[in-house]
Amino acid sequence: MAFTRSRVRLPSPPYTIKKMGSAESEKQGVSSGSIDPEIADLMGIGVEGDQEEAPDFADLMGEKKAGALEPEQVNLSRKTFAEIDKFEEDPKPYFKDKDYYKIAVSGQGDRSKKVHDLLSRFLKAEDPQDRSMFRSKLVPAYWDLAGGIATAVCSNLPQPKILLLRFGILTPTLITAEQRNVIARIIFDNTTGELVYYVDEWLRKIASGAIPVSSTDETKVVKRNENQAVAIKLNKARGQYDTHYGLITGKGADIVSMEHRLKELVVQVITHQDHPVYKGLKMPYGPDQKAALNEMSDLIRKLGQADKEMQGMFRGLDNAAEQVEEMQEKAREVGASVDVDDEAITKEFNTIRQMTKMCIGRQGNHFPILMKQYFRANIRDIATRENVIREMARVEVLDPGLFERTFKRQTSRIVPYVILLPCYGDRGICWEPFDRFNKATSRGRVAIPMFPKDLRTAVLYTLGDLRWQVAKEKAQHYWMEEGLTGKYYMNFTDRKLKGDVKEFFIQDYILWISKESEGTQKLDREVRGVFWRNMPFPQHIKDNLKNRGFVYNELYKKDSNIARSDGY
Repeated sequence: MAFTRSRVRLPSPPYTIKKMGSAESEKQGVSSGSIDPEIADLMGIGVEGDQEEAPDFADLMGEKKAGALEPEQVNLSRKTFAEIDKFEEDPKPYFKDKDYYKIAVSGQGDRSKKVHDLLSRFLKAEDPQDRSMFRSKLVPAYWDLAGGIATAVCSNLPQPKILLLRFGILTPTLITAEQRNVIARIIFDNTTGELVYYVDEWLRKIASGAIPVSSTDETKVVKRNENQAVAIKLNKARGQYDTHYGLITGKGADIVSMEHRLKELVVQVITHQDHPVYKGLKMPYGPDQKAALNEMSDLIRKLGQADKEMQGMFRGLDNAAEQVEEMQEKAREVGASVDVDDEAITKEFNTIRQMTKMCIGRQGNHFPILMKQYFRANIRDIATRENVIREMARVEVLDPGLFERTFKRQTSRIVPYVILLPCYGDRGICWEPFDRFNKATSRGRVAIPMFPKDLRTAVLYTLGDLRWQVAKEKAQHYWMEEGLTGKYYMNFTDRKLKGDVKEFFIQDYILWISKESEGTQKLDREVRGVFWRNMPFPQHIKDNLKNRGFVYNELYKKDSNIARSDGY
């Protein structure tokens, strides 16, 4: 059964108005970690090769803007993460360029001068108070510099600028040779097919329109003019379009799956054995073939119903497409921009800065530049793309409903976008559980710090936050009464606990996945019951746990009783 339409109005989600060209990757060899002599002297490090003067900021060059990336296709039919068989590659010559620092900091005028001056003073300062003062001034100056570089992210940025955005490496001599080797072995390109991005990659996706700009609370306090009102309506129309498109994609995958099963059953039914006594005659249907006929009848009924539902979905998609076209025309009439511009990139970069603050926390290390004393020289401890995918896959095995979302009786696995932030935070965050204009099929977005003390805990914290946020948004105004958050909140109040209920939930979620899944009892009895019923382990884990203690055996028995009594 084919699912094609002669009337094609819009590109498939992620929705974009303007098709853009491809950005060329920049080929760079960067080297020894040598920087200009002034900085090297301040750090007491010898510089290999020729000694260079400090950069002449009057001559620093900007970057030429290139085309953006085309939107990527999103496959909602995937059931698991890609299996990672390679976690590092041969070291790349990032740090063999003696001009690395000069290239990284150049091109931003006064911003470049300010960072250069403050970094020099910070490294030169001997008095702890002076060093602390210059450090505090360097932090916002660095963010300002990185923000300027970010606006040119679709250009052919030289490698040092990409590494500055991706890993926070302003100058290689601030980290050891062993640490430089670790960074150089991180796989640079995304070969996994998963939606896990380093900051430079994420910004390019935003710039291309492949991914919408992250939502913030700014629209709640800014007075809306006509342009803003039209833009908001356009985003809502796109959300409706994406919702229908996602539903059709999921329903189409279900139909294809049923068709494959039907084909298997037909082959089974039409295959007859020769009669053992009467030569030339075939045996009648056996018990398995009769069961297959019954299953075929059920499948045919389901296929007819699914086709009827899909026809209605296509009507909804046509209407949504018309709404988008109508709002696009109004946007053009009032002059509302429908393209992603430098202002949007700046806004997204500021959002990334806010995400970074949240990952680090008030008492954490907010220094944004990678330095040797702040992270371990072991690639397994770094939140690389491959390491994060591996950890998320491990959690999903224990919490199979983690990424599932049900809308109109259709359940889809929707993994959020993951942004890897170059910071020293110890916990990840869920920035938004899903797009506010498309709660059915849109992806949320989470952020994970690249240099945490414990990688698995940082990922677990992130996914616990995602679990809470999705459940809370699903329950809306009744989140204290219904669903996972409602049951947990009632237990929270019954125990007369004080503090942030979400923080308690996340910490319990970490114990649920890391300890309780192995039979180590760490949770409150009632909390364990809430999790067992609302975030159940897969059946094979339950089968194992029932023999690991009385509490698990009781929960297992309750499951059996509930199954016999048809539901909770």
